[in-house]
Amino acid sequence: MTYGVGMYGGTFNPLHFGHVDCIIQATNMCEKLFIVLSVATNREEINPRVRYRWLYSLTKHIGNVKIITLEDRSLTKADYTEKYWQSDADKIKAEIGEKIDVVFCGSDYDENSFWNICYPESELHVFPRNGMSSTEINKNPYRCWDWLPNVVRPYFTKKVLLIGGESTGKSTLTINLANRFNTNYIEEAGRDISERSGTDLLMLPEDFTEILLQHKLNEIKALEQSNKVLFIDTDALVTQFYMNFLGDPLVEKNKALSDAVDALNNYDLILFLEPDVKFVQDGDRSEVIHADRSKYSEQIKELLRIHGHQFVEVKGTYQQRYQQAVEHVKGILGEE
Repeated sequence: MTYGVGMYGGTFNPLHFGHVDCIIQATNMCEKLFIVLSVATNREEINPRVRYRWLYSLTKHIGNVKIITLEDRSLTKADYTEKYWQSDADKIKAEIGEKIDVVFCGSDYDENSFWNICYPESELHVFPRNGMSSTEINKNPYRCWDWLPNVVRPYFTKKVLLIGGESTGKSTLTINLANRFNTNYIEEAGRDISERSGTDLLMLPEDFTEILLQHKLNEIKALEQSNKVLFIDTDALVTQFYMNFLGDPLVEKNKALSDAVDALNNYDLILFLEPDVKFVQDGDRSEVIHADRSKYSEQIKELLRIHGHQFVEVKGTYQQRYQQAVEHVKGILGEE
């Protein structure tokens, strides 16, 4: 059956495939579908702009969908009772501005719900529940990962930064962890850029600018395709350390940029690799740093502290470092 105007509402906190399936079916059954995004003003929820973008991203190609928002003033979902029902329904009807032929909802609602009581002039169409629940997702989204559309997953993806001095195994451990958790990673952006003059000792100021900007852009793109967690090799503060160490002639301008990029960065876990494994000279590592690895390692730690970052120290053999890192990552994913 085809309806003229339909309505489907929810908090979409977060949006999951159960919602997506209902939305697709509802758009197939209507000439015009209004999606009502309920936004709580007195309780913690995912940013409504984020949820709006999820809905828009998934429906922009369809053509007969309009998203509207409704403020929910109740203190908890349980408090959303008859006190609010009719006034909110009147707001929705006024904004839609035409007769609502059908109201769609999931089978967790029945004829006693506000969807039926407040829209007596509309037909109620109930979609069978498929077992997915926003409540369960919010308890642990990583156990419900398959319920989340690709557009939603970046919101929940954890970011793990691996940081430390030269020859501490960062790059190898970053890739190993990405393989272990079946996800992707970001390589150190400065590796290729620093070799444009054949040596990092002759880097240009704009090289540091490019490193800082490119690394952040790489993170933004990689986050879109990550599986629960994204591993990041080095960050803006390590670039700042090398600017100071190598004597970038425009260090103040690039320092301001590195501070700004760092202010945008947020990590769920920072693993600091201690310099207690053998130093391996791969041809472009500093012998000055090699001569006093602890000193320069402490300088990087101090940069982290100054910028308000907490970190976990990882040390020991390569096997011990790997085991420690895996346990810390499992901890932020809520895995036993």
